[in-house]
Amino acid sequence: MVIQMPSSSQVLTVTWEPLPADFVLPDDPVENIQQPSLAAALTDALGAAGSIAPVALIGSNFGLVATVNKQTVVKAPDWFFVPQVHRVAEGTIRRSYTPNLEGAPVSVVMEFLSNEDYSELSVRSTPPYGKLYFYEQILQVPTYVTYDPYEPKLEVRYLLNGAYETQVADASGRVRIPELDLWLGIWSGERLGQTINWLRWWDSQGNLLLWSSEQAEYERLRAERERQRADLLAAKLRELGVDIDLLA
Repeated sequence: MVIQMPSSSQVLTVTWEPLPADFVLPDDPVENIQQPSLAAALTDALGAAGSIAPVALIGSNFGLVATVNKQTVVKAPDWFFVPQVHRVAEGTIRRSYTPNLEGAPVSVVMEFLSNEDYSELSVRSTPPYGKLYFYEQILQVPTYVTYDPYEPKLEVRYLLNGAYETQVADASGRVRIPELDLWLGIWSGERLGQTINWLRWWDSQGNLLLWSSEQAEYERLRAERERQRADLLAAKLRELGVDIDLLA
């Protein structure tokens, strides 16, 4: 597939080629300790809710590849979602993902804003391409999420008529992510010893998607309540002279 699009100074020819074997991926450190935790928590909740299909691909700081005017361009968003990808040979480890070549286009991208240059909002249309420009004009990602953990502030953009438009949050401060049929918002609390402002998912009924640790605790409490009810019932039966051992 080849896409040609006008730029301010040139026509961009975008093709979908595999990452060259000798291409050196950047190994930049994350900008703060929250970023990996934020991404992991988003994926964890989806997994605990059974919302990740076997054919889907979710990644964090993982290279998305496009070839622009015969030059390989790679951006590694803080979090992304692809609804369906092709299977790889057993034992193969993905090194990157090229949309359209290896599966469906990328549906959702999230970037956590840096404290200094806010490059995640850059619309630079010449190399090195700004991230917003890359996701909007080159990958054409339908939903682009940016989160500023320093304020905190969440913005969700939909791709409409070839350009991003910022969406208005609902009364709860949440914005719908159509590709996942979920709502995204900010939630303050503790997870794995970190008390910060997290990004979390809600379903269409307003129910919070639990993290796996929360779900495990919920199941433990439910089992404990069931045991307490059973013990209470057994005590009442004994008071009535019923031999519960015979009932068993």
